[in-house]
Amino acid sequence: MWHTKKTWHQHHADTSTFGQKLADTVATGMGSWRFIIWQTVIVIAWMTLNVIGFVYHWDVYPYILLNLVFSTQAAYAAPIIMMAQNRQSDRDRAQADADYKTNCEAKKEIEDLTKLLNSIEIDKLDKIISMLEEIKGKKS
Repeated sequence: MWHTKKTWHQHHADTSTFGQKLADTVATGMGSWRFIIWQTVIVIAWMTLNVIGFVYHWDVYPYILLNLVFSTQAAYAAPIIMMAQNRQSDRDRAQADADYKTNCEAKKEIEDLTKLLNSIEIDKLDKIISMLEEIKGKKS
């Protein structure tokens, strides 16, 4: 059975609470072109319906209700996005730490291999020298 160590990403995904996952999802959604396009469509529809409304204008120019909706959206969106950014910073820090540990382990392995190759090279040179001395001894 293979036992693999969890990556920083798997660890983060496993330890995130419902609120953290929700904040990440909201921040991802609000930071997309899809959100911007839909919000633009809604604003255009809101203003158009209020301008051409024959019977009832629920939010006449200067669109104070629409402004209130945007203010409320911004009041909730800002802290949610900041929470997601803080978690992203934590993920980046964890990834940098994991990369550093991996680099240190790789450096140690390279140093060990270098020592091993040096010892093999020295052993080969010693054997060559002893063979040359043996050949020289037979010729004399």
